[in-house]
Amino acid sequence: MDIVFGELLRRLRTERGLSQQQLADQLHIDRSSIARWETGARQPDISLISRLSDCLNADIAELLRATEQEPAPPRVIVVDDERIILGGEVALLQKALPGAEVLGFTKSADALAYARENRVSLAVLDIELVNASGLELCRELKALDPQMHAVFLTAYSNYALDAWATGAEGFLVKPLAREDVDSLLARLQFNRGGGVR
Repeated sequence: MDIVFGELLRRLRTERGLSQQQLADQLHIDRSSIARWETGARQPDISLISRLSDCLNADIAELLRATEQEPAPPRVIVVDDERIILGGEVALLQKALPGAEVLGFTKSADALAYARENRVSLAVLDIELVNASGLELCRELKALDPQMHAVFLTAYSNYALDAWATGAEGFLVKPLAREDVDSLLARLQFNRGGGVR
């Protein structure tokens, strides 16, 4: 199966060791354009695809084919080290986001490994993890993809100031309630069928 343009661009860029800013500089465009292309929010016109082909030493036909592919469903990860609670959180998010691929992880290292190989649209992270910090995990995930939305899952309000410093966009209180999830997704402008608008 062919991959969509954003995923192909991200793969080609990282294989060549280029940051979004470095590629943008070569194309003489703003870095946010590269970010929007990689998230699927926009696609470049044909002249920019030709320039991308040159900058990335990539087959222009492959780039053009990728622009015609349907976007992949959004990927949502949930990280909570309490397996029983995690199961309920994943089930609730699957109902709230029927078009999304929702995966649960009990270990932050596993979630991080997954995010290195797959574009994650939304990460729902427990702040307190055994032998790990949800705050640090958020920083690492945001370093991989600054466009990814991150939301903390907590029963403890005393983490609020530290949590905002990680780049997270919101909080959900345990136990999860469907109306709270729906409200947060609306605030994030999360398109339930295809990621962030």
